[in-house]
Parts: sequence; C-alpha cells; structure tokens
Amino acid sequence: MPSRYLNFRCSVPWLLLLLQTLFLIRSFLGFPGVSDIYSPSDFYPEFQDVNHMVIFGFGFFLMVLRRYGFSSTGFNFLLIVLGVQCSVLVEDCLVFLRAQQNEVGMKSLAKAVVSMTAVIISTGAVLGKANPVQLIVMTLVEIIFFFVSRCINRTFLQIPDHLTLMHVHLFGAYFGLAVTSRFPEPPPGLDKNRSNPKSDLFSMLGTVFVWVFWPSFNSILVDSKGKAVFNTYLALAVSAVAAFMLSALTSKDGKFRMTHIHSAVLAGGVTVSYTAHSIQHPWIAMILGLLGTVITILGSHCLQRCFNPALKLQDTSGVHFTFGLPAVLGAVAAVVLCVVEKGIDKQWNDLSSLGYLIFVDIGAFCQTVCTALVTGLITGLILNIKLLKAVHASKYFDDQFYWEFPHLSVGF
Repeated sequence: MPSRYLNFRCSVPWLLLLLQTLFLIRSFLGFPGVSDIYSPSDFYPEFQDVNHMVIFGFGFFLMVLRRYGFSSTGFNFLLIVLGVQCSVLVEDCLVFLRAQQNEVGMKSLAKAVVSMTAVIISTGAVLGKANPVQLIVMTLVEIIFFFVSRCINRTFLQIPDHLTLMHVHLFGAYFGLAVTSRFPEPPPGLDKNRSNPKSDLFSMLGTVFVWVFWPSFNSILVDSKGKAVFNTYLALAVSAVAAFMLSALTSKDGKFRMTHIHSAVLAGGVTVSYTAHSIQHPWIAMILGLLGTVITILGSHCLQRCFNPALKLQDTSGVHFTFGLPAVLGAVAAVVLCVVEKGIDKQWNDLSSLGYLIFVDIGAFCQTVCTALVTGLITGLILNIKLLKAVHASKYFDDQFYWEFPHLSVGF
C-alpha cells in the first residue's frame, strides 16, 4: 500500500488544531444573548454519571474486536471531547438564531454529552473501517444533522426538548447503518473482525458501566426524576434477566452467549427512554424491558442471517439490534401508552385531538429515521473521497495501522 496512506501526521494533527482553534475563538468571542456558562446549577451529579457512562462505559463497550482495542477506547475519547465542544457551539448558534431557548451552562454541557451518544452509537457501526480523519468529520457532520433533526421536531411538531434528545439511539443507529453501507466490504478471508475472551471481557465491563448509569441518562433532563430512575432501573433489571434466559434458550448447546448478554441487557433502558418519566405503573416498564430484550436477541438472529447480507450492511458491533430496534419499539410503545392514557381519562370523544397527538409522535419518529438515513448516506459518500484517505479494506479492524506497538518492533 502507498506510504501516504500509512501516515496521518499531515492530516489528523492539523485538523485537530484547526477545529480546536475555532472552538477557542468561539469561546473567546461568545454569542450575544447566550447565558453565563458559570451560572449556578445542581446538574453536576447527573452530569458526572452520564459523563462516566459515555466516556468509560461506551469506550469499553466498543471493545468487541480482538485487534482494535486501542482504537476503540482511544478514538472514542477523542471524539467525545471534540464533539462536546462542537455540540456546545451548535447549541449556542441556535440560541443566537432564536431557534431554541437559552440554557444555563451546566445544563447545556449535559445536553452536549447526551447528544454525543448518537455519534458513539454510529461509531459502533463503522468500527474498524473508518480512519481518525473520517471519524472526526463524521462526528462534526452528525452533530449538526442531529441538532437539525431535533430542531425540526421541536419547532414544527412541538415535541418537548428532552424527548427530542432521547432520539439519540434512533438517530445514531440508523445514521451509522447508512454510513457503513457506503464502505467497501472486507475481503472474504479477513478474520480480524472477530472477538476473543479478553475483548469480550472488556466489552462486558463497559456494558456493566453503561447499565449502572443508564437511569441517570434517562432522567437527567426530565422533571419527574424519581419516576424516570425507578422505571428505567426496573426495565433494565427485567431486560438483564430476560437476556440470560433467552440466551440459554436460543443457543444450540443451552449455554449463555456473551454477544447476547453484551447487547440485550441494555435494551430495556433504550426502550423506556421516551416514556420513563411518564409511566404510571412499574409493571409497564418491566414489560417494556422484557419486550426490548426479546426484539434484540431475536432481531440479531434475523438481521445477521437474512437482512444484513441482503442489504450488504457490515454492522460491526451490532448497533441496529442493540439500539435501533429497541428505540423503534420504544417509539411505538410511546404512541400506544398515549392512546391508552387518553382512553383511561375518557378523552377518546375528542378524536381530533387524539389523532393529532398520534400524528405528532409518529411524525417525529419517521422524521428522525428518514433524516438519519438520508444524511448518513450523504456522509458515507463524503467519507470515502480520496482527500480523507480512506483505509483499504484489507487494513480494516487493526490497531497497528494507527498505534505504535513497541513490543512488536524489529529487534525487540
């Protein structure tokens, strides 16, 4: 392979320097009408939980490849600290343009960290195939498009701001799938896209951290924090129990499969993300957690054997059935619970009002998915231009392409 593809010294450092300079200039100049970033706030405990979940939890969660551990954790950290700054900048621009209300400093930072979850989920779909330059460009583009999608839902469909933010799972999964569909397929004999016991163990460690902090993630921006935490924890608990049960039932020899546990134990948290703050009975959250696990495990069988080969999707870490399908289930559950709640309150006589609420919820779901797919396809085409030094398919899933390994040097 030509040497110019093996050295990112002339691209990555200068791109990072340019972006960081722009962020510094923005921070120095500021925007008129944007609140003081040092305003007093009691958001720090929840912010700390979400920050641990996104950086540490997802960093290890993505360590599913046996030869891509350095890149999974290192690039994840780089993208988060870069993307949070970009997210704050985009939000300040929207406040300046009066496209959304002003927020106090800590709350704005918390929303930026939550928004980065969409990027991390998308990164899981292209894991091992995109180089650092491509990942940085994808982060910046996805953050902007995600804010555009949120702005459409908030402005035209009157979706509450905290619910538009909970579309991160839906947007991130389908944006990532659209991006990865534009990458060349790896060669048939390439076996580096596999896991080993060590990578599975580290990935499971990340899953546990994400699981522990998920109630804070679902409750950080809602008013009914206690209800959201309680319902999320119950959904996650049932989801974890169901994951072990279904894993033993669906495997050939009746043993547990780490891939099932790794993906399905989080399904409950994704499924109740839209409704955790409004569910009135704990058993509803528990049922949603159970259904989330069922659709994750059964969906993994169907997608990996039927749909992924037909659509030529290389979903490296399985973000579609880990986040995408449970998010779809959660969106449908939100509509059903809305109809049931109105029926219990005897408001079905006003069918026009009920129909409008259903239309708004379905419209927000469809708009988010369509925007993610269209913008993801466009982004995937952009990422494969020669200027961004696309990696040859034979170099996929390998840390040695980006990181120094002194113990492998000649003469050691």
